[in-house]
Amino acid sequence: MAFQISFFLIFTGLTGIDSLTTVSKVSVKYGQSITIPCLYDAKYKNHVKYLCQGYEWSSCTYAIKTGQPNSQRFSISDDKKQRIFTVTIKQAETGYYWCNVEIDNWGDTGERFHLSVTTGTPSLYVDQQKLTAFEGGSIGIICRHSNSGQNKWCRLGGPCETKSSGWMDGTQVTITSKSNNYFTVEMSGLKTENSGWYLCVRGDHQMPVHLTVNKQSNSTSRTPTKGNELMSAGELHMIIIPLSLLVFLVMTTLLMWFLLRKYKQRRAEATTTTTIEEEVTYSTVDHTSKTTRKVQPKAEDDKVIYSTWAQ
Repeated sequence: MAFQISFFLIFTGLTGIDSLTTVSKVSVKYGQSITIPCLYDAKYKNHVKYLCQGYEWSSCTYAIKTGQPNSQRFSISDDKKQRIFTVTIKQAETGYYWCNVEIDNWGDTGERFHLSVTTGTPSLYVDQQKLTAFEGGSIGIICRHSNSGQNKWCRLGGPCETKSSGWMDGTQVTITSKSNNYFTVEMSGLKTENSGWYLCVRGDHQMPVHLTVNKQSNSTSRTPTKGNELMSAGELHMIIIPLSLLVFLVMTTLLMWFLLRKYKQRRAEATTTTTIEEEVTYSTVDHTSKTTRKVQPKAEDDKVIYSTWAQ
């Protein structure tokens, strides 16, 4: 490990301060992972980068560095074009960490941040750290928090927006405080150069968010759309509940219509059967009536005979 920090560099303060930029305080829920971006100076493009764990720089220990295989707990990648290397920490532990760059024969340069792990609600967090949008469209980010302080939206190593509406790199930014536990950030009129790392900021805590803006293809609609991240759990319930009731009413109506139709069909069949039976009965009665009329002439003949015998 290259910890050859000269007394001169320490005394004069030329140990790489401002050569690296990263977060200062982040919070994560127990069992979840977090990715930390570390922005470095162009002169360190081909240097080895690493994550170091410990309160003091001079006594911290390697966690992971570029050029080595990733481990179960740590992984690292270096985007030399953007001059940002990122470290992902799994099974995180509360403590201090350093984003560092190796400098041969000189003191390594680094920037420290504090990571807190909690079983409750983190001080500041987002649902997703990596988002994708299209050029000319919009994206929304929900920054959830349990701490106090001012809301900010910052570009890593760049400007911050603190007002409810403003501009950042030619893109409109709108910050809205929805409730006591989250605020939303909307970026509209996106450009491909807006791709990169941003920070949700609340008080002294930050949460990194990476945005990738892709070019529009011919088959992609050019109508700007807001990211789904703008919809909170409460707002989602406000849509799901009425929609569920509507579906229930439609299904109930269809079921009632089906049962009523079956009832009418059975009633019609029963009416037809009754009519047929009645027609058969009338036919039998008519036949009996005809038989009776044939017998009556014989009775009249008998009366004539009795009349003649009396004379």
